Amino acid sequence: MRLFSLFTSVMAAVRAKWYFFHADKLGTRTRLWGRPYVVNNGDMFIGERVQFVSTIVPLEVHTGPEGKIEIGDRVYINYGCSISASMHVKIGNDCSIGTYCMLIDNDFHHIDPSRRNERPPSKPIVLEDNVWLGGRVIVLRGVTIGKNSVVAAGSVVTKDVPPNCIAAGVPAKVVKEIELPESMKE
Repeated sequence: MRLFSLFTSVMAAVRAKWYFFHADKLGTRTRLWGRPYVVNNGDMFIGERVQFVSTIVPLEVHTGPEGKIEIGDRVYINYGCSISASMHVKIGNDCSIGTYCMLIDNDFHHIDPSRRNERPPSKPIVLEDNVWLGGRVIVLRGVTIGKNSVVAAGSVVTKDVPPNCIAAGVPAKVVKEIELPESMKE
């Protein structure tokens, strides 16, 4: 059993190097399970010990020609997620991203019917350190989610979420502040 576990870990490391071959930086001990859809036409930086799961539904990671994706250390990204950067998507250290989440820094169309074929400007998305996104969370362009915050499953984040908070709903609103233990206070 232990030999099988070692084999699957080695294969996950090899798979990460294969699929993220065009990344500008791929940190050590990064693992990938499954087969994602990865396109890097811009810049892609992946930190240490990142875990990508793309088993049940493919994970999509895409940068446009002017796009930049930065993923910090010890990040966990589950299956079915879409991360697309026309400008910039930054995921801090120790973040956990649940299944089917979407982080897309451009709406790709205007609401005004006469301008639907025009592409609006992109705005960066930032997840600070230790952010947890529940399943099926959508983070829209121009949003920053503060350190240690949690976004409840199924939420649509249209505005910034302050640090140390729980946000939920459509659109997401702060529903509770998180009391940090003394060891985590600055």
